[in-house]
Amino acid sequence: VQLQASGGGLVRAGDSLTLSCAVSGRIFSGYAVGWFRRAPGKEREFVASIIRGSKNYADSVRGRCTVSRNNSENTVLLQINGLKPEDTAVYYCTVAQTASLAVLSRSRYWGQGTLVTVSS
Repeated sequence: VQLQASGGGLVRAGDSLTLSCAVSGRIFSGYAVGWFRRAPGKEREFVASIIRGSKNYADSVRGRCTVSRNNSENTVLLQINGLKPEDTAVYYCTVAQTASLAVLSRSRYWGQGTLVTVSS
């Protein structure tokens, strides 16, 4: 299983951005999918996930963020509106055969990350 994240870049505060994660391999449909991020000097943190059809968001992005998946195209999208400088981070996508967010966070399958930089 391989994951390829894309869509990052340099944006201004208040802008919107959509990140995409292409998943290759024989697993996808029915698997949990998620986005995490690592800001400079900080630990990796949860952003959003879809687990058994239920969408979950971190408090820091709830209301500004939409996660979606396209099983026919094996892609996972993360749209973030109203970007803030504190959203600056490398964003990673992941998949796992689990119903647990904790297990998803420890998945063996991760994309290489895409950098989002938000200027004030």
